[in-house]
Amino acid sequence: MSWLWFIIIGAVAGWLAGNIMRGGGFGLLVNIIVGVVGALIGGWVFGLLGIGTGDSIIGSLITALVGAILLLWIISLFRRA
Repeated sequence: MSWLWFIIIGAVAGWLAGNIMRGGGFGLLVNIIVGVVGALIGGWVFGLLGIGTGDSIIGSLITALVGAILLLWIISLFRRA
């Protein structure tokens, strides 16, 4: 069941990050990919900063959202160059 939550949280985080960064989502599959990669990036960054969000769904969503926003921001830097 945990992998299902991981996919759901990834989809929601990817959709939210897409709306925040560019004004719209990317579609379900890309939202899931952006959210899951964002969760990995967010967990790494929060670990470096010593920030723990706990094992709650809200904490996981915040971590994935911050990571997904960072991912989309980094991608936008490469697209401009």
